[in-house]
Amino acid sequence: MGPRLWVVGMLSAIGLCAFLGDAVPARGAEAGVMVLEDFQSADQDGFPVDWQHENQRSQAKGRDAYKIQSEENKKFLAAKDAGQRIKKRKIDWDPKAYPVLTWRWRLHKAPTNSEPVAALYASLDTDLMFIPVFTKYIWSAGKPVGTFVEGGMFSGSELVVQSGVLPVGEWVEERVNVYEDFKRIHKHEPAEKAWGISLFAGPGVEIDFGAVTVGPAK
Repeated sequence: MGPRLWVVGMLSAIGLCAFLGDAVPARGAEAGVMVLEDFQSADQDGFPVDWQHENQRSQAKGRDAYKIQSEENKKFLAAKDAGQRIKKRKIDWDPKAYPVLTWRWRLHKAPTNSEPVAALYASLDTDLMFIPVFTKYIWSAGKPVGTFVEGGMFSGSELVVQSGVLPVGEWVEERVNVYEDFKRIHKHEPAEKAWGISLFAGPGVEIDFGAVTVGPAK
């Protein structure tokens, strides 16, 4: 199905490979907000703890591309020429109770042909084969904000939340209702516990990712 324009405000789900193991507990913060990731913990190489590579064959590049950094006593994840995504394992997060997903990102550099520039994936369920059902919230170089592209068998649905290669050097905050988006796009309720989040930065792109939180609908 070709691109369609949707009204931005209620959006949808991510992709992770199916994974095993205990859920990673999300941390509580100020009233009503749950922290899914704030990049406080890095391993000896600066790679975020509890995150995995999409492609195990390119771990070395991924470890070089994604590094936790600090600025004015605030930590964030810096991505440079990644060309691949990284994913956080199953998180103890109820998307019905905490449907509003918020994150920040800050672009430094992007080739004009980058598509997408970057993306955050949110996966709230799996299909019958236990493959996560996901939608990519993307920063697109050329597609207008609100553009929706329905996913196929091996690709998730995409929703553009930021467009162009500007602003540069400024934090931009995104806020989406993943629970309502999931129901609208996938036509059923998500699982009681979400499967997790993933981040992607395109080839040649330099971008920072700030804290990722969820909260109740207001």
